[in-house]
Amino acid sequence: MTDLHVADATFASIKPATKPARPHFSSGPCAKPPGWSADKLDTLVLGRSHRSKLGKARLQRAIDLTREVLQVPDTHRIAIVPASDTGAIEMAMWSMLGARPVTVMAWESFGEGWVTDAVKQLKIDPQVMTAPYGEIVDLTRVPHDHDVVFTWNGTTSGVRVPNGDWISDDREGLTFNDATSAVFAMDMPWDKLDVTTFSWQKVMGGEGGHGVLILGPRAVERLESYSPAWPMPKIFRMTKGGKLIEGLFKGETINTPSMLAVEDYIFALEWGQSIGGLNALIGRSAANAAALDRIVQARDWLGYLAVDPATRSNTSVCLTVEGADEALIKKMASLLEAEHAAYDIAGYRDAPAGLRIWCGATVDTADVEALGPWLDWAYATARTS
Repeated sequence: MTDLHVADATFASIKPATKPARPHFSSGPCAKPPGWSADKLDTLVLGRSHRSKLGKARLQRAIDLTREVLQVPDTHRIAIVPASDTGAIEMAMWSMLGARPVTVMAWESFGEGWVTDAVKQLKIDPQVMTAPYGEIVDLTRVPHDHDVVFTWNGTTSGVRVPNGDWISDDREGLTFNDATSAVFAMDMPWDKLDVTTFSWQKVMGGEGGHGVLILGPRAVERLESYSPAWPMPKIFRMTKGGKLIEGLFKGETINTPSMLAVEDYIFALEWGQSIGGLNALIGRSAANAAALDRIVQARDWLGYLAVDPATRSNTSVCLTVEGADEALIKKMASLLEAEHAAYDIAGYRDAPAGLRIWCGATVDTADVEALGPWLDWAYATARTS
């Protein structure tokens, strides 16, 4: 990679000869797995009831593959639920919070959304710990006797928790882990996670609209021993007569799922298995992030929003751009999209102006490497247009 400062490099305005083969760098929905095409999906279940023997079998297949690929222990239950990761995390918060003191942590927009839920909707007077974009809260200050709601990887800030060491093995409260852009790319310490949620539209490149909810035994105990004071919408109810509705964790979904989206998720999971499972998926994300890091290190006009490498995401990597405002970033993103060199790489609307490059497992490293010269071109062109 050639070192350069684009402002002084006239050749940067020349369009590169090579484009990423798959210029899909969106942070959700994310790139499809390599080799994906719609005609490879099993469509036998389409037009059938999701409650038919075949429908339930395919939903159970998705649950079983999730367990296998993510290495979720048998102690934890897995359900497919409505409304993406938002539905999954709110389902858990509405059902279980309020039994004991709560701490909600946020260092980006989605975490701030869970703060709003706890403070303004549930009105449970939680302790709120926040950090600005690019930083993280002091995890050593998290009370172990509180229920704790947090986002493992801040999709809109590129900041993640470094590991699960800060979670006490002797905690009294439950951990609520929004892991939507972390699972399949980062290790999850399941013994420390009581509730974990994600949507398959992130790291596995699935279609939107569905969430996954993973409950540990302590979460199940809370559900069966505690009833919240507020009304519970039907799509949030996980118990009946004080007992867990076990069917939810056997493919008997609360409402009608898109079976086409389920088949798409199954395809992605089977692809993940075929390349070596979780370790291979994590390795692909790490290789992509490393390739992007080489691009950043070679350019003095690029930097990271997450300054500390220990808390820097290897999926939703958020970059700062020297002298950039929202208009410049929008121009760069538009130029790259028009050239089919990179799609959807402008930073999140609530984040500081910058770029966001998805480096999850479904992206090919060669495409990240090919992106560097195109960033040079877009930066030079946007600054002079």
